Amino acid sequence: MSQRLEVIDPAVPPPVWASLRMEAERAAKAEPALASLLNAVVLSHEDLGDALSYQLARKLGDQELRAMSLRELADAAYRSDPRLVGVAEADLKAVFERDPACKGYVQPFLFFKGFQALQTQRVAHWLWHQGRETIALYLQSRMSEVFQVDIHPATRIGSGVFIDHGTGIVIGETAVIGDDVSMLQDVTLGGTGAERGDRHPKIGKGVLLGAGAKVLGNITIGDYAKIASGSVVLKPVPPHCTAAGVPARLVNCPTCEEPARSMDHTLAEAVYDYVI
Repeated sequence: MSQRLEVIDPAVPPPVWASLRMEAERAAKAEPALASLLNAVVLSHEDLGDALSYQLARKLGDQELRAMSLRELADAAYRSDPRLVGVAEADLKAVFERDPACKGYVQPFLFFKGFQALQTQRVAHWLWHQGRETIALYLQSRMSEVFQVDIHPATRIGSGVFIDHGTGIVIGETAVIGDDVSMLQDVTLGGTGAERGDRHPKIGKGVLLGAGAKVLGNITIGDYAKIASGSVVLKPVPPHCTAAGVPARLVNCPTCEEPARSMDHTLAEAVYDYVI
């Protein structure tokens, strides 16, 4: 009985976990001082979920919630909802594809707090929907302390999301973030202070949120829109449009085709210029 051999196409990149392991092996040989870290965080694990639960526990464990207990929480989330690992993989790919400073998967997995904070929120979100709100809020607090990123556990976040740098990001309880969104440091998705209940922004697919952008209130930012750095947005932004300024105005409709993927923060010559 003949045995079928798997044909590997050299033009097709290996899966994320395989690439992450290969990078970790190369890094351990090139930098022996970090070999122990790379072995503990990546090489000693069988799959991405196992490695990720270890990494989150290593980063977030403290005297109140020991690393082993935190790892058990993350493992339980990944066993209960394997989609969380697939979404983490999509987030890793988003970092690699969109961040010109990122040379592979090891960098964000080990060092990029935007990616790590996002994975913390995903575990906290799972706990929130298990009725374990207190420990979910505890993870939010630790996320803020360790990564300087504050995302409520109830926030709904799609896949393939890229949080660049991370420092100063604040996202409220009823915010919704679509797939393939990119945001930079100091972004706020908050309330106006005058609302109750559903009071936070709804961010569409493929939106780019520039550094320091503030989007406030229960408003919709349409698919593939762009919010320029430093802007304050208080009213809805149509799909494929760019909003800039304080208060924000529509300065370009349509904007580039996929701003979150291209990470193009430039502003074209204004087509529209009116307060939104």
